[in-house]
Amino acid sequence: MAILPIIETPDPLLRQISSSVEDVTDETRALVKDMIETMYAAHGIGLAAIQVGVPKRLLVIDLQEPEEEGGEPVKKPMVFINPEILSESEELQVYNEGCLSVPEQYAEVERPERIRARWQDEHGATHEEELDGLLGICLQHEMDHLNGVLFIDHLSRMKRDMLLKKLAKSRKLAA
Repeated sequence: MAILPIIETPDPLLRQISSSVEDVTDETRALVKDMIETMYAAHGIGLAAIQVGVPKRLLVIDLQEPEEEGGEPVKKPMVFINPEILSESEELQVYNEGCLSVPEQYAEVERPERIRARWQDEHGATHEEELDGLLGICLQHEMDHLNGVLFIDHLSRMKRDMLLKKLAKSRKLAA
């Protein structure tokens, strides 16, 4: 397993539309393991393959929620291969989102409150489920990556420009 470099905005690769995973192979499973390790190392809860330079419809999520209140976070990574949203609720919810490809920047994004999704896991099994809460939001966010969309694209031009200026300033200070 390896920690992979995460591509950051404004890299044009992040705007590429990812292609379907034709077969779930050992190579696919190896990429999944590397992506999970990379996500944990970056302290993220989701990571799309395009964020590590692989334009395939593959993403991983782990909300790392404690099993009991006040308990330690439990690692339960989920793998989504060729995910698709079958339906979404009319009700919307706002969540303060961030992204490993837009480091240390956050903004409120409005998305459907519930979605019905279908995907394959790392063994090729197909799943279909209604998702809501943080898992539903995270899946929508990561699926945006597969279509070349960043969470900042959901913001007004003014908010997006302000966020990108803050990002440029923080990069300049870090350099």
